[in-house]
Amino acid sequence: MEERQNHKVKEIIDGLGDWFSDEERLKQGRMTDELYPYEKLFEPIQINKLKIKNRIVMAPMGNVSMADETGKPGQKMIKYFIERAKGGAGLITSGMTPVSWKADPSYGDLDSTGIFPRIDSHRTAYSGWRAIAEGCHAYGARFFIQLAPGMGRVGNPECLTKKYRLPISSSWNNNWYIPQILCRPLTDRECRRIIRNTGEIAVNARELGIDGVYLHGHSGYLIEQMTDPAYNRRKMGRYKDWQSFGLDMVREIRRRCGAYYPIHYRIDLSLALRETYGEKMDEDKILKKFRNGRTADMTLDYMENLVKAGVDVFDADLGGYDSWWLPHPPNGMPPGVYMEIANLVKEHFDKRGIVSNAGFPIPVMAVGKLGYPDLAERALREGKCDMIMLGRPLLADPYWPQKVYSGRVKEIIPCIGDHEGCLGQFAVGGHPHCAVNPRTGFEDVYQDDMKPAERKKKIAVVGAGPAGAVLACTAARRGHEVVLYDKNDKAGGMLIPGSRPKIKFEIANYMEYINNEIRRISKDYELKTFFGTDVNRDMLKAGSFDAIVTCTGTKPSKPPLPGINLPYVITGADFLKNPETANKAEKVVVIGGSDVGSEAAYMLAYEMGKKVKVVEMTPYFMKKTCTSNRFFMIHHLEAAGVELINCARLIGIDEGLVEIMRNTSDTVPDPYITWTPALADNIANPFVKGLEEAERPMKLEADLVLICTGAIPDDRLYYECIKEHTAPEIYNIGDSFTGGRVLEAVKAGYALGTTI
Repeated sequence: MEERQNHKVKEIIDGLGDWFSDEERLKQGRMTDELYPYEKLFEPIQINKLKIKNRIVMAPMGNVSMADETGKPGQKMIKYFIERAKGGAGLITSGMTPVSWKADPSYGDLDSTGIFPRIDSHRTAYSGWRAIAEGCHAYGARFFIQLAPGMGRVGNPECLTKKYRLPISSSWNNNWYIPQILCRPLTDRECRRIIRNTGEIAVNARELGIDGVYLHGHSGYLIEQMTDPAYNRRKMGRYKDWQSFGLDMVREIRRRCGAYYPIHYRIDLSLALRETYGEKMDEDKILKKFRNGRTADMTLDYMENLVKAGVDVFDADLGGYDSWWLPHPPNGMPPGVYMEIANLVKEHFDKRGIVSNAGFPIPVMAVGKLGYPDLAERALREGKCDMIMLGRPLLADPYWPQKVYSGRVKEIIPCIGDHEGCLGQFAVGGHPHCAVNPRTGFEDVYQDDMKPAERKKKIAVVGAGPAGAVLACTAARRGHEVVLYDKNDKAGGMLIPGSRPKIKFEIANYMEYINNEIRRISKDYELKTFFGTDVNRDMLKAGSFDAIVTCTGTKPSKPPLPGINLPYVITGADFLKNPETANKAEKVVVIGGSDVGSEAAYMLAYEMGKKVKVVEMTPYFMKKTCTSNRFFMIHHLEAAGVELINCARLIGIDEGLVEIMRNTSDTVPDPYITWTPALADNIANPFVKGLEEAERPMKLEADLVLICTGAIPDDRLYYECIKEHTAPEIYNIGDSFTGGRVLEAVKAGYALGTTI
């Protein structure tokens, strides 16, 4: 049994690169409704003595930057959670909430305020938490608060550089962001204080009407640092036993709250570092510290002890910050990625007859890319798990449960897995957003967003990418007469080539949603579409429009260098539009290591079996991309044998050769490191010296070259219309305003659509 458990972890990790070669698994990531009605998803379940109306749980998706300076949940946070309860989820869980504010100096900002809500030290915050619980209850949902004593080594290291306080951890561990900074070990006395505080907060939560507490023993945060021998290498004291901290915390909650108050525990079955990095675990000076992490069988033993101490329910997956894509699966990872982890835990509990102290079975929640109704329902029917935890799918569409229950699966806004609106916003100091749902995190702003237009207008929208499609549908719903044009035969814009790699199946889902929504709105409102139509200024002038909105996207940018126009030199977009252009190539060089270049390289290597090299001018590949997505891509490009060449610039292209100048200095960072992030430009690492210049020429063999050096806004039509006064109102949004992401395009389309 133990061997099977540990083997399953390795099997999952090993299969993440080319999982899509299994066509049946790829089909699981489609928004289908073959199993409707979804009886198991909407079957009630009991956690301890608490009855949950269905099996759908909102995962802890960030309440960061949603509280006031005292930590009191504000209207933004209250409405954010209530919206998900209104959408039909049976159980709502908060994001991470400190239990001991002063125990971890990385939690707060410099002025002692912070980005997290609080419930640990005063009563000012209580009313906000009560409002959330009561608001969720009004829609029949239960609410758990997630508690976390600290971030430890994965917290903000500026507490040292600006507060002159060392970050903390279980042992002398390197800080994740700046590994040159060491985190000091917590003393046993500090650990006991944290545990007492946790019990106090839990009983406060109970008195406020919060239905249960949820311990964040996951992802490499402080609880896990204390309860995983990878990080806990203490040699003395009570907490050298890596299980003791978590068990004491649960016992304290149970002592203060009684036998029947639900305790939920979030855990990874294994950090899976050895399975992920192999020999690097013995070679890298940081990774080698973490060689002796919990195996799957060790974790299951710990989970048994947690149940004995008082835990009532678990969710489980794999990984931590040192392999960040594992606990935060990006768009390249498979649907239902950790279903087998939930199944392992459930089988173990069933085999050993494990029940809670209150005498009830222990429900196991499955997590990880489960926003596909048929996949979720099938997992419950087959007994692989007891509940389905949805994070990003409920940011994309809070009404996912309602739409699934009523059979309106095609109307669900699907998550695209880009992480730019959810995880990505935290890094820059923002609250949760969503790339495909502009209302997420703005429920307090868009309270009257579908107010009928005061004056009906005739509106032309040129371009049916995300910006144009959202604008057209939103404006039509408000009563405007909208005409939508696009040169392609369907909506999607740059999503059409962007959805070509098989790992971008979620983009394909979103594009299908856009086209379904356009058809639905066209049937019920005054929206007319003209696809396969090139539009010019004169056509728009003849249409006598009250308003014109150009969403005309971008045009490729090529560097003016020798050989750039050779026949075997094409843009990354052209390749994605016509992948057959690479059929006869064997050696491909990609110029540009941003998202497009890296994803094209992934497709060339994994789907087409090509030998690929990627050339990037800067020190880091995909630096502007969310760390989870970036790490996944880089790790699997290395696994596929793709050569990443950073700090190199293109000189020219000749027959069969690409000429570059490459910095060969020792100061050039290793492009394959995925256990330490690339810091944003506004965060300086004082311990790292700048790049030294040591360029030398190199020649790379190639029979196909992809130019992925960016694109520039195609705003020609907009300025032509402005110049000729083609309509009383003229707007320019989306990529034709500034080449960006789906996030900005959708927000712009929705904002204009609700106000025009």
